[in-house]
Amino acid sequence: MLSYFTIPEGICYAVAHTAPFSKEQEERLRWLFGMDNNSVVTPQVKGDFIGPKSEMVSPWSTNAVEIAHNMGISSVTRIERLRPCREAEAKFDPMLERKYTDLGEHLFDAVRLKEEIKEITDIAAYNKEEGLALSEEEIAYLNNLSKQIGRPLTDSELFGFSQVNSEHCRHKIFNGRFILNGKEMPHSLFSMIKETSKRNPNRLVSAYKDNVAFVEGFPYRQFAPEDAANPALYAETPNESVLSLKAETHNFPTTVEPFNGAATGSGGEIRDRMAGGMGSLPMAGTAVYMTAYPRTNNDAPVSPLRERNYLYQSPSEILIKASNGASDFGNKFGQPLICGSLLTFEHTEPKLPYRYAYDKVIMLAGGIGYAKKRDAVKGKAQPGQSVVVMGGDNYRIGMGGGAVSSVDTGAYSTGIELNAVQRANPEMQKRVLNVVRSLTESEENPIISIHDHGAGGHLNCLTELIEETGGKIDIDTLPVGDPTLSDREIIGNESQERMGLLIEKKDYDRIKRIADREKAPIFAVGETNDSHELLFARKEGKAALNLPVDALLASPPVTVMKDSTLPIHFANPEAQKDSPFAALDRVLSLEAVACKDWLTNKVDRSVTGRVARQQCVGVHQLPLSDLGAISLDYGGKRGIATSLGHAPQIGLISASCGAVCSIAEALTNIVFAPLEEGLRSVSLSANWMWPSRNKGEDCRLYEAVEAAGAFASALGINIPTGKDSLSMTQQYPNGEMILSPGTLIISAMGAVSDVQQIVTPELSTEPNATLLYIDFSHAPLALGGSAYYQSRGFVGSDAPTVADSDYFAKAFDTVQMLIRTDKVLAGHDVSAGGLLVTLMEMAFTLPEGGIDISFESFGSEDIFKVCYAENPAVVLQVRNEKEVLPVLDEAGIRYHVLNGQYVKDSTAVRFHYDGTETAIDIDKSRKTWAKSSYCLDKLQTETSDAESRYALMGKRPLRLVVPKHFSGTMPHVSPSAQPITAAVLRDKGTNGERELAWAFYKAGFAVKDVHLSDLIEGRESLEDVSMLAFAGGFSNSDVLGSAKGWAAGILYNEKARRAIEDFYKRENTLSMGVCNGCQLMSELGVLSADGRPTHHMRPNHSGKFESCFVNLTIPETNSVMFSSLVGSTLGVWCAHGEGRFEFDNPLDTYHVAARYTHNEYPYNPNGSPEGIAALTSANGRHLAIMPHPERSIYPQQCGFYPRDRRTDAVTPWMEAFANAYRWLAQRR
Repeated sequence: MLSYFTIPEGICYAVAHTAPFSKEQEERLRWLFGMDNNSVVTPQVKGDFIGPKSEMVSPWSTNAVEIAHNMGISSVTRIERLRPCREAEAKFDPMLERKYTDLGEHLFDAVRLKEEIKEITDIAAYNKEEGLALSEEEIAYLNNLSKQIGRPLTDSELFGFSQVNSEHCRHKIFNGRFILNGKEMPHSLFSMIKETSKRNPNRLVSAYKDNVAFVEGFPYRQFAPEDAANPALYAETPNESVLSLKAETHNFPTTVEPFNGAATGSGGEIRDRMAGGMGSLPMAGTAVYMTAYPRTNNDAPVSPLRERNYLYQSPSEILIKASNGASDFGNKFGQPLICGSLLTFEHTEPKLPYRYAYDKVIMLAGGIGYAKKRDAVKGKAQPGQSVVVMGGDNYRIGMGGGAVSSVDTGAYSTGIELNAVQRANPEMQKRVLNVVRSLTESEENPIISIHDHGAGGHLNCLTELIEETGGKIDIDTLPVGDPTLSDREIIGNESQERMGLLIEKKDYDRIKRIADREKAPIFAVGETNDSHELLFARKEGKAALNLPVDALLASPPVTVMKDSTLPIHFANPEAQKDSPFAALDRVLSLEAVACKDWLTNKVDRSVTGRVARQQCVGVHQLPLSDLGAISLDYGGKRGIATSLGHAPQIGLISASCGAVCSIAEALTNIVFAPLEEGLRSVSLSANWMWPSRNKGEDCRLYEAVEAAGAFASALGINIPTGKDSLSMTQQYPNGEMILSPGTLIISAMGAVSDVQQIVTPELSTEPNATLLYIDFSHAPLALGGSAYYQSRGFVGSDAPTVADSDYFAKAFDTVQMLIRTDKVLAGHDVSAGGLLVTLMEMAFTLPEGGIDISFESFGSEDIFKVCYAENPAVVLQVRNEKEVLPVLDEAGIRYHVLNGQYVKDSTAVRFHYDGTETAIDIDKSRKTWAKSSYCLDKLQTETSDAESRYALMGKRPLRLVVPKHFSGTMPHVSPSAQPITAAVLRDKGTNGERELAWAFYKAGFAVKDVHLSDLIEGRESLEDVSMLAFAGGFSNSDVLGSAKGWAAGILYNEKARRAIEDFYKRENTLSMGVCNGCQLMSELGVLSADGRPTHHMRPNHSGKFESCFVNLTIPETNSVMFSSLVGSTLGVWCAHGEGRFEFDNPLDTYHVAARYTHNEYPYNPNGSPEGIAALTSANGRHLAIMPHPERSIYPQQCGFYPRDRRTDAVTPWMEAFANAYRWLAQRR
């Protein structure tokens, strides 16, 4: 039966249930949905609505149903949220949603019948009908296979073969033969890349044989609960690490459906880093977006290409939705995104054979992580082992993604292309990670092998687990979220957030106990045998797939690529006759050069508490950092750095130069982190996006791969991982064809010796500091492929490059040495926009004043090339040039002294060249640089807030006002005779528990890990707990409101409610709720004397998730934890979507514990009245705070920490946790 709960805003909640609701159950649901007293529950509703497809249970519903069950309403089977449709042509996502008219009892009835297993006799016709992308050779192979086994192949067998052997999965072009200009090339593309690892194994552990690349790490201290199946204390244990690197592209899905395409791209790449070895841990992510021009900034250069009638989404829609999708997944999963890049490009000329634009977009998701050294290599399958799947249900989603991604977008029907796009459930994936993490953190890891579900679904994942032995998969045991799925769809769909494990049968019960505690669905779905056959079947009936392993995983016919060189010459613009500085505004308006604040302000850059460097730097928190970095453990200084590089415009002129400059850019970015062994520490991921099979393009691809392999080999580094996407052509119905420029994106990773020594572009105001231009290219300056030429509508013909790889390596390691010896104050790479933009961006970081720059040392060099050439180089600000210049001279490094004198009473950068001076106003130029970001931000942020952000950029510099007694050392606490226990409570979807636990642990507490399921099932009563902390994150994915589901599990479950009530009745307890925990405390009413909620947490006024590092001021307060911080102004991380306080009573009746120092957006990121950021109870014992002090307790964690205090061991926030310990110790 169905009941409809409609709230005043018109939103209707459709609830399917198997028994009538009691009055009490209906009241509980009315509370859950936020209904007022005038709203009624009805069996039908008139009107038009938009909601999920009837046959597909949404991830939202999965969470909502679990919430209802936690509330004791077990009859609920499905809950969907439907929004009113007030427009005849309302927009909705046709992949996931549909329009309904008049809601009644048949809303969820299936609209299609389940298909039976089909036997296919005409493989060629079926290939065309289903879009399997099988070649003629593969069709012939399959016809022959059918004859060999004496029966027609089933639809599942054909579908499975197409996915497992797709270009997407098998990289047939990269493994193929190339015959270019009539001559067969001596090497495959793959062999040239693999050669780098053979020549330079360095610290490689695993390359091109696992989901990730592993390199040797270093010792670290694991901080984890001692027992994952029960409430348990956290403990530190020493371990050895291996470091992981991975990058994936999700270009086709993001072109077709940007939000889910990018979200599942991010989720899939995260799963890759979960599936390394016998289980590994993802730590931080990266992202790259490349599209055609969004045409949102009227001041930006005009494209030489007319605007198209795009197949699916416009570039501006893709940029917003794709970045929303990737950000949303990371935010909810709990992975910080710490490094990224953006490029918009399109170009044509009258004599060119092709038109170029990223109409088929590039969306790259990458990241870094680690594993225990013992878990670095997968085990081998043996007969009699169990195959286990963890994660969510199967849906008709992602059917054929591997095959469809392997052809040009637009080649298939819209239905096939939409059907190949997945949907994401990050909260479910986080539950699965928690189980994998627990197993890898245990003394004995039971995982033999692990694989993620990606292209090909169960077929690919489970086949790879058991391919060495063969085995049987029982389709009846696979979870199904849509009863109309055929067997082919069940075993082949690409629904996300699932992992396959190979384990011994004896270990299943142990793993299931952990999975049940984490609420991660787990299923024993099959076992290995020694048949060397793959059997996917039900207990009764015909098998969906029954083939020898080597038949499904057959070596496909070798792909032969034939091509001939197509000479392409790009014109140069006429020489500009006015000053080069006149072109600056136009260059700064290009999205690739302009501020990326619209991207960084919505993605969590602090979660985990281990982020040591993210995108934003300085007192203005501008997104200028060249790299991202994490600490491997909480207390140590060693970590991992990552950076990005690409140069597709240069690659249009010369494929080899483009490849070299892509690697060079990644390296001139990561050079600012002190690496354990300098350049030798670096490993690369190479992701190739190319419009293959267009005349001349495969010649260019071969040239680029050859150059990249040779350059990396010559530098002494390796490329142990990567991906290719070689169908980067967009076909339009009118026959128009647009090529995305052949693009190589490099992700670099290296072990960092000391994260506190990482250099950023934030300029120092030391009076004797000097700026130096350090040349890495050893080649003539060239303007081809530059942002300057792009701003004028040209590509040019002279490409920059690296002329001497030995020189480049020497320059890299020389800069490294200067950083390690503390001679560098600031640094920035020279890339998009050239030297002039590099210097302006560094000047943008100044809190006040200006700098003087001299170009006189460049002599007679063309001043336009000096300003705008993008030859690989860096700019260093050094403390004492007399100590640095001899080092550069001795190493033979080419440099130019740029002066860089800080001028306090100036507001400009003054450039001196050829006897003239040009002054560029810093604030005005920064405004120009920020405008493209503002134009995109308006599309995602409430208009007045977007305007406020733009108007106030650079106007509210961060500052630090510490208590007079603060010395920068760890606060002293006298240990209690008996341990004082703090419990960190979490729910499914919580992602900030570890950093909160660490802060209390360092303050002296014995810290216990407690899951809501522990309270509900009676494993934990909190009787021995003195400090209760509610952690941050996205419990239940914020379904039905932040922390509403978490609160429901407490309020409507007797054991959980009693445990919380009894805790708060005690006089000697303290509590703290951070972010999601703050939202929970508002729902529970624990700050009120009568236990009734009197304030509520509402969505941010901006309408989106906010990520920022801002100032908080601690007023006079009775808060126990903040007692020693009164009068302080401290920097703190914020990361929330529903952080706006709303009050039932006058503000003067509440006890404010912290305020945002500035009450304007974005410095008050959520619009809370009077900048309120934290409240406390009347007795000061219980604190609810939206920002994250636990992610701001070390200087390296902070987005900004004053240069003169960076030797502090901790920040003043550590006192809050020490104060809690002292207060409780005094009452023992």
